[in-house]
Amino acid sequence: MAAQLAPIGEPVGISVLGSTGSVGISTLDVLRRHPERYRVFGLSAHRQVDTMFRQCLEFRPRQVVMVDPNAALRLSKRLADQEDLDTQVLTGAESLEILASAPETQIVMAAIVGAAGLLSTLAAARAGKRILLANKEALVMSGALLMDEVRQSKAKLLPIDSEHNAIFQCMPPDQGQGLTQSGVRRIVLTASGGPFRETPLDDLTDVTPDQACTHPNWDMGRKISVDSATMMNKGLELIEACWLFDATPEQVEIVIHPQSVIHSMVAYDDGSVLAQLGNPDMRTPIAHALAWPERIDAGVEALDLVRLGQLTFQKPDRRRFPCLVLAETAARDGGTAAIVLNAANEVAVAAFLAGDIGFTDIPRVVAHSLSSTPRRDAASLEQILTSDAAARELAGERVDQIRSRMV
Repeated sequence: MAAQLAPIGEPVGISVLGSTGSVGISTLDVLRRHPERYRVFGLSAHRQVDTMFRQCLEFRPRQVVMVDPNAALRLSKRLADQEDLDTQVLTGAESLEILASAPETQIVMAAIVGAAGLLSTLAAARAGKRILLANKEALVMSGALLMDEVRQSKAKLLPIDSEHNAIFQCMPPDQGQGLTQSGVRRIVLTASGGPFRETPLDDLTDVTPDQACTHPNWDMGRKISVDSATMMNKGLELIEACWLFDATPEQVEIVIHPQSVIHSMVAYDDGSVLAQLGNPDMRTPIAHALAWPERIDAGVEALDLVRLGQLTFQKPDRRRFPCLVLAETAARDGGTAAIVLNAANEVAVAAFLAGDIGFTDIPRVVAHSLSSTPRRDAASLEQILTSDAAARELAGERVDQIRSRMV
């Protein structure tokens, strides 16, 4: 049975999974503005003890999960000195599922980056929660399984990615009938193009992790910043959009929009194109999904179109962004292709950030994994996790080969 939101006048319980990351911090900033509407039941992080300690002092959660056992022990010791604070510290990845399905929580912000957020997102879906989905990899890896869980439990899945949240806002009320029945011709996903949109192609081989993580418009974590630089992020969003809105890859168009003001658009059969605009600030989609169908203050500066002056658009250069091409191919292939794509990309990005491979090696690792893995169905969680593990091993071997040549 789906969890119900608290009656009017009572604060709604929320758990923020990945509370020390950029989306988690933005979420807590919105919650801070509305203490009468929301109460934080749970928070989670991997190992950022200092940030979590400060969050515990301010939001006073009943439960906290630190996935790393050493971090959990350190946090427990620091919280023990706070006599008026009753916070239980849990550890281990399995504790994320406990937190996501806790009866005291009606809303779950799923903001854990990468495949690590899959099982807790599934747990929240099975428990019938309102899920604010910032973890696109959960849908990329297990789209059919997750959407089935949402339907069966009557959970509510609301997208937090600015692009998908924009699409959701521009869709008709009867969007559950499918694009064609709703009069939708296509979805237009906008992309900033990242920091290397105009960098000469020959210079991309020398890109450093710090350069790749310097996004021109958004303040994001390092992994997602690299994904934006390669445009793999937009490829994953393409796959996510297909699951969220029951679309085919051919019904999703990707357009580079350097200003990141139009977050996405929906084109209709009558020639209308609806767009959602706003300053590039994640607090806007977070506030929208938190209060939907109402609207609440997000703390975001009003958009000044006159000061902005112009909005420009261009087609993505497939030579510059081979990761986007790989993602589009995986979206069309279906089955385990998206799982392999995501797993190989996570391994490759981690290796790049560690200095083990170059920036242009990222698509090479992903392409090798995709070409070396036969396509299979991804109907069960076991199949999904098996494919993910195999792809990571294959990508790791390729990384080792590249690293050995660099030494």
